[in-house]
Amino acid sequence: MIPKVIEARYARDYIIHIRFADGTEGDVDLKDELYGELFEPLRDPSLFRAVTVHPEFHTLCWPNGADLAPEFLYENVRVPA
Repeated sequence: MIPKVIEARYARDYIIHIRFADGTEGDVDLKDELYGELFEPLRDPSLFRAVTVHPEFHTLCWPNGADLAPEFLYENVRVPA
C-alpha cells in the first residue's frame, strides 16, 4: 500500500513536518535532496515554505511542479521518541 500524506507544514530550514493517513507523524529533512532541475529552486526558502499536499497523489508538492514519492517520505520520516 502506498502511504498517503494527509498533512504537511514547514517546520524550519529544509524540514517538513508530515502526518500520514496511518497516523505516522514526524519530520523529514530534505536539505540533501534538493538537487536537479526541479529541486534546486527549492533551496530558495520562500519557495520551499510553499509546500502543500497534492490532493490527488497525497504527497508533498510545490508550485514549481516538484513533488516527492510518498514512499520516500514515509521511509525517511523521523518519528519523535
